[in-house]
Amino acid sequence: MSDWLPETPRTLAFPTAAYVTLAGADWLASASPHPDEMHTLWATRPAAPSVLPCGTAFDVINAPALFGRRMVDRLWSDGPGSGPVAAHRGRILLFAAPGTAQRLPALLVWEEWATAVPPLLCHGSGDAVTVPPLHPRQSPAVDRTAGAGAPADEDPAAPSVSRWLVAPDVRNPWLPGPDVLLWACVRAARSMTGPVHEAAAQHPVSMLTAG
Repeated sequence: MSDWLPETPRTLAFPTAAYVTLAGADWLASASPHPDEMHTLWATRPAAPSVLPCGTAFDVINAPALFGRRMVDRLWSDGPGSGPVAAHRGRILLFAAPGTAQRLPALLVWEEWATAVPPLLCHGSGDAVTVPPLHPRQSPAVDRTAGAGAPADEDPAAPSVSRWLVAPDVRNPWLPGPDVLLWACVRAARSMTGPVHEAAAQHPVSMLTAG
């Protein structure tokens, strides 16, 4: 397994953008074969979620709310940070580099962590995902006590909620690859209590450093 450090973004400061910027919208639209139509859709229905294909601009790792939140927390508290992250219908969507959806499950099996991690839905080439509106109906509250490495203290499992937790705000955002997300899965699994933690403890990963 290759080291993820060369992929590290330039800054670990937690992003402050609560909504998608024009540059971020351009990046999202680039996933569609018809970017102009996506911009028209967003202009006419700014508060509605939209569907975008995966596999070209990004892949998406779709995790259960609690585990996905722990992955994001680990990515930001321990580095190297995350790409855009959304909450949709009680799930956490981590936007990742193209190809991640195919490689991550194989890495989890190879490193013997597949049984220690809750089932992940990996969306890649040929798949599509629902993304939140570009602008939230309300600005999300920020948890000032959580520190610079923690997202706002929200309930990602709230029903019928689709919103950005880390909104894309540049034309070419940094996206984690499969090695980075494997590391995040391992850290998140180790932080869990109960059966997941016990299973994880039985499968140390020699090529990853425990926190």
